[in-house]
Amino acid sequence: MADAPALTFARIPHPAPTPAAARAAAIADPGFGKVFSDHMVVIDYDAAKGGWHSPRVGPREPIALDPAASVLHYSQEIFEGMKAYKQADGALALFRPQANAARFNASATRMAMPHLAEDLFVEAVRQLVDIDRDWFPAVEGGSLYLRPFMFATEAFLGVRPATQYKFLVIASPAGNYFKSGAPAVSIWISDYSRAAPGGTGAAKTGGNYAASLVPTAEAFAKGHDQVLFLDAVEHNWVEELGGMNLFFVFDDGTIATPPLTGTILPGITRDSLIQLAREEGLTLREAPYNIEQWQADAASGRLVEVMACGTAAVVTAVGHVAGPDREFTIGSGGPGQLTTKLREKLVGIQRGAIGDPHGWVMRVG
Repeated sequence: MADAPALTFARIPHPAPTPAAARAAAIADPGFGKVFSDHMVVIDYDAAKGGWHSPRVGPREPIALDPAASVLHYSQEIFEGMKAYKQADGALALFRPQANAARFNASATRMAMPHLAEDLFVEAVRQLVDIDRDWFPAVEGGSLYLRPFMFATEAFLGVRPATQYKFLVIASPAGNYFKSGAPAVSIWISDYSRAAPGGTGAAKTGGNYAASLVPTAEAFAKGHDQVLFLDAVEHNWVEELGGMNLFFVFDDGTIATPPLTGTILPGITRDSLIQLAREEGLTLREAPYNIEQWQADAASGRLVEVMACGTAAVVTAVGHVAGPDREFTIGSGGPGQLTTKLREKLVGIQRGAIGDPHGWVMRVG
């Protein structure tokens, strides 16, 4: 929409914000995705009214939906995951929000949903961080996790793209993503498939994650931290974890990561690590890697580290891999030198502890 960037956000006063003492108690040990801040952003879309309209920041509250809202029947829904980080001087900042905005619109294209102007997306996120900055948790490594999302609201029963949508942003103070808190995670190779060629694997849409719930529960039940998905055609090629991309580090210093073929989510953390690794002078290739070769390389010592990455978990080492017919350990089973180095560099940029030559960090207020 040509007029979208010119939209002005209205601020609706909160009638009963959380008292300071209750807020402090809630964010003292927030975990991940369980505590929510006071406010939310809402922008409505109606094709008959010219597109996006009525952007506002107001109290976080339930959403009224007609029982025939098309999202409930045909799953037109997309979302993003991003964080606000505290800088060395106490200010809050976003990390590569324009990249999230671009990926959001790529998901919208695949799900036949309207685009939201990238500047409007970023401003919506900035507005929420600004009004709820006091919800930032004081825990080590804490952040304000941000969830922009859009869903179809038009009431109709028919298989076609909706003409009405809502875009919202909510915030959740966050601590450690993994419950175990271990320095390296253990993963379970699933017999299920996450995405097939020509499907929605590259879109950040809820259906992909709904499909991962049973295999993820299976992994948890077997004592693992995450689930690994192989390709849907041959069930041989490594794709990604339930919510993270993978990198493989070899004894000659080279790195490999599965290519983006339409069945893997194009992670923003993934893209950032690719750039940081190449700046370190490392050879990084995007190439297919099969599970048999992974096990053989781990056994021979050729594979020395495996990194999993995503917005929620940032960068974490994979120490152990198991499945119905195999089990093996990578290196010593803990974080390797390169995993630690790249994580520290990425986190340093995100939190303003080291320079940001890419202009990835956007300060809020």
